[in-house]
Amino acid sequence: MIKRIVYILFVTILIFFSFSVEAQKPKHTFKLGTSEFLLDGQPFQIISGEMHPARIPYEYWRHRIMMAKAMGCNTIAAYVFWNYHESEEGVYDFTTGNHNLAEFFKIVQEEGMWLILRPGPYVCAEWDLGGIPPYLLRIPDIKLRCMDPRFMAAAERYIAKLAEVIKPFLITKGGPLLMLQIENEYGSFGNDRNYLLRLKEIWASNGINIPTYTADGPTANMLEAGSLPGSAVGLDSGSSSEDFALASKINPGVPVFSSETYPGWLTHWGEKWAKPDTSELLKEVKFLMDNKKSFNFYVIHGGTNFEYTAGANSGGKGYEPDVTSYDYDAPINEQGQPTPKYMALRKLISSYLPKGKILPQIPDSVPSFVITPMGMQPFTSVWDNLPQPVSSVQPKTFEAYGQYHGFILYKTELKGIKNGKLAVTDVHDYATVFLNGNYIGKLDRRDGINSIDIPASNAEVPVLEILVEAMGRINYGKNLIDRKGITDSVTLNGTTLLNWKVYNLPMEKKFIWDLRSSGKSLNKPGVFFKGNFVLSRGERDLYSDTFIDVSNYTKGIVWVNGHNLGRYWNIGPQKKLFCPSTFLREGMNEIMIFDLHQTEAKTITGSKTPE
Repeated sequence: MIKRIVYILFVTILIFFSFSVEAQKPKHTFKLGTSEFLLDGQPFQIISGEMHPARIPYEYWRHRIMMAKAMGCNTIAAYVFWNYHESEEGVYDFTTGNHNLAEFFKIVQEEGMWLILRPGPYVCAEWDLGGIPPYLLRIPDIKLRCMDPRFMAAAERYIAKLAEVIKPFLITKGGPLLMLQIENEYGSFGNDRNYLLRLKEIWASNGINIPTYTADGPTANMLEAGSLPGSAVGLDSGSSSEDFALASKINPGVPVFSSETYPGWLTHWGEKWAKPDTSELLKEVKFLMDNKKSFNFYVIHGGTNFEYTAGANSGGKGYEPDVTSYDYDAPINEQGQPTPKYMALRKLISSYLPKGKILPQIPDSVPSFVITPMGMQPFTSVWDNLPQPVSSVQPKTFEAYGQYHGFILYKTELKGIKNGKLAVTDVHDYATVFLNGNYIGKLDRRDGINSIDIPASNAEVPVLEILVEAMGRINYGKNLIDRKGITDSVTLNGTTLLNWKVYNLPMEKKFIWDLRSSGKSLNKPGVFFKGNFVLSRGERDLYSDTFIDVSNYTKGIVWVNGHNLGRYWNIGPQKKLFCPSTFLREGMNEIMIFDLHQTEAKTITGSKTPE
């Protein structure tokens, strides 16, 4: 009898665990076929819209994901910026505000969308240093995107940390994450397959058991250097049968898709806004839909390069820093509204839906309002808020001083030679130059201006000051190692200037909050201007976005309630900075502007739109 009872208990427990394990099995499977993606064993066309959690206020994540779904997408693709989540060596943030990737992934799943992740370690993305942490540039001879052991050790730590965040969202665990990209466009940078294979091994060893893919331009040399056996092939972009055939020839037996189909394009300071032809885009998307090719819109919604996150290029024109807006002429504009391009794509994609199916209704946009013209007042100056300096025999880069963004003031006395041609080798990226407290001119890497004439002075020991602004680090190509500040030396008529005082001015949020009025006349460029406006809870304004029009100012940074809206520059094309409603508050709101050139306060105006 006892044996029978034990037997019944054993069978009951066995059945219980059997049902329990069955209940925990993932509801879906995703695999790479020989030419198609397979969801639950059936061919699946990925129609993806890319957006980046770091560029969108987290309060708006769901809205932007719903917008992508309403345009006809079934998947969200997202870059993860390593340097956004590890701003200092060993200091990680995957939980606060825009850093909370798990929340973003959760929303994707709740909205019935699939997910593709593009975690780097390098991503490009017009983001500072392509997402690689600038703390690595403190190592003088560091090499990036290769098997340099210093780079790889940091990358492995990052991947291990990120893997813990994304593991619960894998499709193998019932989550939305279908596929993960290995590196990014490596074929246009290097040819070390061992590096790519090692990255793939690291992900696998950290429990990431989903398909992987690579992404490269549709040329033989890029695909040969950047593709990996067993990983799907992404094309940036895939717009013709020839592109797909070439990729299949170089890396056969795996699906090929257009990993970056471009609805828009990026814009640098001093250029006109990029606005590509929509008719060509529609033709390309029709080809992809007709041939049931998977594709990803890069980007469906760009967002904003808040703070100091915008990157730069270094093409044939030299140094080309990106504007603050990442509107990208995307289907969903910077403020989250549908554009005519969005409506045209929605109409095209919906025409391929099975009979009886319709796309979701387009969600309402967040409203926008206009700040009435506001008088600003000179508040204080950078010169009255300098920290304790450090001494340097020769000036060093930002990174050498443990600073990665913002400004640094380099100061020295002129002894011996006191006037002539001042040459800075090299300034990265923009500087204002002062002699005995008087502004004498600027240096500008973008225009190749690295020298200036120092006039004769009546001072017995003239004082030279160089206030350097770090703009975006290069995010693409062979010049990726882009240290900031004075990168080598300063000479006057060929004589090296030594013995510098160096003042670190990262101008982070705490610095802005701690600023105090100078209480005196501010005539030396480098002035902070301040203004205030009031919002009441009953006003619609409190729940609306706005754009801050800085057309009356020259070059600098804008903060609203301590939130850094990004850079402005009167060379354009951007003259208005996006301020989401999430940065505003009931009651008094404060605008702070730091301008490198102006000493006279000008009016600030607002706008409902970026143009």
